[in-house]
Amino acid sequence: MIKAIIFTLLVTLNGFDSKGNDTIPEMNRTIVEYVNSVMDTQVDRGECWDLARRALNKVDASWDGVYKYGSVVNYKKDPVYPGDIIHFKNVTIKQTEGLTTTTQTMEQHTAIVLKVYAVGIYELAHQNTNFSGRKVGTSPIDLNGLVRGKITVYRPTK
Repeated sequence: MIKAIIFTLLVTLNGFDSKGNDTIPEMNRTIVEYVNSVMDTQVDRGECWDLARRALNKVDASWDGVYKYGSVVNYKKDPVYPGDIIHFKNVTIKQTEGLTTTTQTMEQHTAIVLKVYAVGIYELAHQNTNFSGRKVGTSPIDLNGLVRGKITVYRPTK
């Protein structure tokens, strides 16, 4: 019984319902395909939001051309899917694992969710970072460690 519940939870968090049907919106799937196609390359000038801009334009999404990338998703209550876009503003996130605490700070940053592991725990694709420079790279993040700032998750829309 517990294994079935855990399986259902993991399957649901990764964008599938309990019968294995894909629940990731079509636009999001296309965005993930695009991001994977440009991995380890520089998109436009290599600014963080250039990746999101290109992905949104590729799927003909409706957005304001600045930082409002679609409809807002409450990541604490509603499902977040690969292909959703996260905007960080004046954010500090602390994560502790064993005896090690790491701190991430982002004044203004945009990333695309590549994988969903649990509520608030994602693999992000982004560029203009310390670890991948101006090329598209990935990194894990746990939004549950938010100390300050504002995190907005957007679902691409037509």
